[in-house]
Parts: sequence; structure tokens; C-alpha cells
Amino acid sequence: MIESPAASARGSARVPGSCGELVQGSIDGDYFLVSCPIDMYSTATVELTDGSDRVYAPKNAPKSRRAVELTLARFGRCDLDAHLSLSSQLPRGKGMASSTADVSAAIAATSVALGEEEAMPPAEIARAALLIEPSDGVMLPGISRFDHRRGNSAVTLGSPPPMRIVVLDFGGTVDTIAFNSVDRGNTLQCLQPKFEEALAFIVNGIDNGNPKDIGAGATLSAVTNQKMLYKPQLDSVLRIADEVGALGVNVAHSGTVLGILFEDDMERTRHGISRAQETLSGIRKIYDRRIVGGGVVSVVKSHSHMEAL
Repeated sequence: MIESPAASARGSARVPGSCGELVQGSIDGDYFLVSCPIDMYSTATVELTDGSDRVYAPKNAPKSRRAVELTLARFGRCDLDAHLSLSSQLPRGKGMASSTADVSAAIAATSVALGEEEAMPPAEIARAALLIEPSDGVMLPGISRFDHRRGNSAVTLGSPPPMRIVVLDFGGTVDTIAFNSVDRGNTLQCLQPKFEEALAFIVNGIDNGNPKDIGAGATLSAVTNQKMLYKPQLDSVLRIADEVGALGVNVAHSGTVLGILFEDDMERTRHGISRAQETLSGIRKIYDRRIVGGGVVSVVKSHSHMEAL
């Protein structure tokens, strides 16, 4: 184990994960997703010392290590070493934006430690994350519409109304990079009217604080996505959502989890969890979470003998 020398600068940042997306698709050839941030987080801490452009990171976090390397290079700081640590509530490979949250938090933490956080606003963090892999929009404030492949658009649609989401994990994983490397252009073009309708529901729901429209848009996108990545449990989850009076469902369009969307109603949410446990086979985990705004939600920095930095 390599011991970290006394840090001359430290930055920490926290970014939420997601339960899949509210909508994902393509309009006129432009890829997009609408984020579904939840109150489960990844936190990155970066310590900087005088050095020679070395980055120490957990062995299972090569993407986050690369994020730190790119951020140091962005600011021309090859005179420093960095020590990255990560703490995450998010399971891997499920479509809960675990990699995006780790990478975005690592970029933000490094910029904070450098004292360059103003030069790395959310849109810049998003562009940097896309240099590493296709990314969710959870680093952007509120609920966002984000081009998760090319970064051509990064727009905050607004803040979510009070909503809860029951996240259902049936096991298995999806390799996001491999999924996004497949050309599905013809299918996406055929499905464009559905994407436009789903997006219109979401935009209207956010503009008017109407969770029912958000549920309708998410459900339409989830059903449409069956032609892209089929989820055998979706019909059963839809029946439960209807039975318990939920707003609708959403999915990880390139992952494995499904969500049941509720207004901020604990009694109805608990009923939904109970029915899922009773009637759905193969559930590995259930998370009862809130939908929150995205973005870098907390930042801490500390410096000692900082003149050289």
C-alpha cells in the first residue's frame, strides 16, 4: 500500500446517481437523455502534493483515475501528484450512473483542490466526462436534457416536483460502452415520434410542477425502449404501478434497473414496495429514494502550505 504524503491541497465533491433516465432517444439524429437523479451519491476526494504527474487511485476505478489525469492536464499541472479516494452508494453496471457520478465527482474534486472550480462549471464537467465514456446528465443542475454521446446539448429543464421512486434491481449488468457502440440509427429514426411525445410530457410536467405528466412521459419512453433493450419484467412492473396508483414507470435505457414513480406519498410508496415484494420474482434489491436535482451538491476544500499551488 502506498502511503499518501501530507496533502498541500484537498478537494471533495459529491454527485448524485440516478435510476436510469426519464426519457432517452434521438431526435433528428441528435442523441439525448433526460436525467432522473436520486438521493444516492458518489463522493470523490482528491489530495494534491508536489510531484511529477502521478495519480494514485483505487484499482477498480480506472475511469475516475483518468478523470483526475485529464483535469490536471486541463490546467497544465504536471508538477503535482494526486491521490484519489471514492465513496459511493451506487451499485455498478445497473444503469444508476455510478461511473458518471464517480467521474464527475473526481473532476469536480480535482478542480476544487486546484482552486479552479469556477473554470469547471457543470457543462464543462459534462464535456470532460464525455472524453472518458458516454455519460448521464447527473452532473448538471436540476433535471437535464443531455446529449450523452457527443455533448452537443446540456440544458437544465428545471427542478423536479416532489417525487419518490422505488428502484427495482433484478440483477445482471449492462456494459454501457458496448451498448452505446452499436449503431441503432434506423430504429431510433422510426421511434422519433415516440421520443418527441415522451419529451413533451416531461418538459410540460417540469414546467408546471405536474408529476403525472412526468410519469406519463417516463412510461412512454420505457415502453418504447423495449425495442432497444428488452426488459422481461416491464409488463409486470407496469401492472403493479397501475394497481397501487403510481404515476408510472421508468427504466435504465442502457442498464438493468426499473423504477416505479410516485408523488411524495409515503403510504402509497410503501404499498408499491409491498406489492413488488409479493408479486415480482427475481428481485435482488429494492431502493426507496427521492428524485432530486442533479449537480455537484457539496464541495469541501482545504489547503496547507499552498503557495506552490
